Amino acid sequence: MLRRIKGRLRPLVAGLAFERRLGVETARPIDREELGYTDESCVCYEPAEWRTLQRGLPKRSVGPRDVFVDLGCGMGRMVLRAGEYPFSKVIGVELSHELLAIAQRNVARNRSRLRCHDVQLTQADVTSYELPDEVTVVFMNNPFTGEVFQAALGSLERSLERRPRYLRIVYRHPVEHERLMATGRVRVVGEWQKGSWRGRGQGVMIRSYETVGPRG
Repeated sequence: MLRRIKGRLRPLVAGLAFERRLGVETARPIDREELGYTDESCVCYEPAEWRTLQRGLPKRSVGPRDVFVDLGCGMGRMVLRAGEYPFSKVIGVELSHELLAIAQRNVARNRSRLRCHDVQLTQADVTSYELPDEVTVVFMNNPFTGEVFQAALGSLERSLERRPRYLRIVYRHPVEHERLMATGRVRVVGEWQKGSWRGRGQGVMIRSYETVGPRG
């Protein structure tokens, strides 16, 4: 039991130390009611682990023509992580004005150290947000489910119809996996769970997907 408790506390302590070094705030979870969400398709704010992106998307797989978007970016933790990659552009999309304001402060404090110099944060409802056709990597930390997820999926499909291309999705806690697979447009290329790929172990899963078909 003590070993299990230490195992849970270690990443939390390391994350807080990392936040202090960067001068950012991303760790505080916020429930749906506090954010003013009434739609049950919108979930609470819970940050992904700092290493989530590197587990689902190795840096060596990203080039200067790639564009990253975090749908439901919250306080901007994964936006900051993506900014350390050689992306040509990093976009964070967030519904909550409160969370977006925190994300903007976090990015402002770290712009000078980020490898990507074009980091944009947008306040938008994904049910009406159209995915830019330049995006090649989509990140989601289980930000929404149900009809809201379906709307975001529709935007992604329309973008692929306008500009067929190779696109990757990194999905933490992929509760809408079946809905995503039902499009027939993607396949799973990796799974990570508590230190092991291919689903060994317990805890929150991260799945990586890529579009099916020729690379654009």
